[in-house]
Amino acid sequence: MWRFSGKRRPVFAIEPGPGQESVWDYPRPPVCVNDSREITVRHNDLVIARTFQAIRVLETASPPTYYLPRSAVNLELLVPFPGSTFCEWKGIATYWSLQTDLLQIDNVGWSYETPSARFGAIKSFLAFYPGKLNCKVSDELVRPQDGDFYGGWVTDEIVGPFKGSLRTRGW
Repeated sequence: MWRFSGKRRPVFAIEPGPGQESVWDYPRPPVCVNDSREITVRHNDLVIARTFQAIRVLETASPPTYYLPRSAVNLELLVPFPGSTFCEWKGIATYWSLQTDLLQIDNVGWSYETPSARFGAIKSFLAFYPGKLNCKVSDELVRPQDGDFYGGWVTDEIVGPFKGSLRTRGW
């Protein structure tokens, strides 16, 4: 669990209960934290990734983003998706689509092939959108972060409110 940073939460932040974290205690700039719980990513019965060696990226106001090592991902199911974006902290993101003989789902995840030095831990790791795939932390099904851009994983262990919805554009 991430420990309280000592900064003051905004008055609208939800107070975390036992075993919970507030995203308002996460730092800015973000940090990488190792996570040894079982992380799975599926589309129906198709296992795309499974690992006990994920990295959570924690950033103020956002649910954690889970990055999985390439060795845990079935890369035969992924193809590059056109385009890229730039993150002020991590660098240039490469996007991925799920493709099989029977289906294609565009833009299911992303990676940082050459991240900034501060985020070298996630070099070539992949992150997935829980709004497009079934993602689990241990046995808990992840809920997607609001909005159409962010890829945070909402679980019962975190409290917000979270950046992403229309009313949070100024955060």
